[in-house]
Amino acid sequence: MPLGCDTIIVERLADDLSAAFDILRAPTIEYGVNTATERPYAGNATVRRKTLHRWMNDLLGSWEQAGVDAFIILTAHGHDPHQEALSTLRTRRARVFTVDVFALDFAGHLADPEGPMHGSELDTSLLLYLAPQLVRMERAQDFVLPPRQSARYRRAIGSLPELSPGSLGRPTLATREKGERLYKMIYERIATRVLGAPLQGPPIP
Repeated sequence: MPLGCDTIIVERLADDLSAAFDILRAPTIEYGVNTATERPYAGNATVRRKTLHRWMNDLLGSWEQAGVDAFIILTAHGHDPHQEALSTLRTRRARVFTVDVFALDFAGHLADPEGPMHGSELDTSLLLYLAPQLVRMERAQDFVLPPRQSARYRRAIGSLPELSPGSLGRPTLATREKGERLYKMIYERIATRVLGAPLQGPPIP
């Protein structure tokens, strides 16, 4: 999987939703709050929760002064401190909707019963659909944690285990066709639940 996987996913969603609903699309903020890892990974980077929080508050405040009265923040990063930074933003009057695309209910859409993890079936399938040239499936390695460790990781109080290849879950289950179905499902749920639009598919690439 490439660095910036989460960014690739939300940028495509933002572009498609912006085009379909005539919504202004702000530039992407490329970095967020990452979990600690037991060993370093080249290219991995993080900012502190308060750094992201202040950055976003400043941006939203500026845009609100310019007349924007509603914000939809898309993220594909479920780390608790990252989510906390985005879910506690303050505006004077403007509404703020934060959507974690990986927090949607994927029951029945994934073969892996553990569901979305890190570099797993979900995000690997999405990248095979959105940016297949950046995925090297011959390098995919499944890495499954025991139930207790899996629950600990999901609560974001643990880090990637030292033996992990850099991912958790079963990326070998990923396919492009599955990624296309998942992307359309994510798009439709945001369009209908957040934007209140009639059920319709995303534009054909």
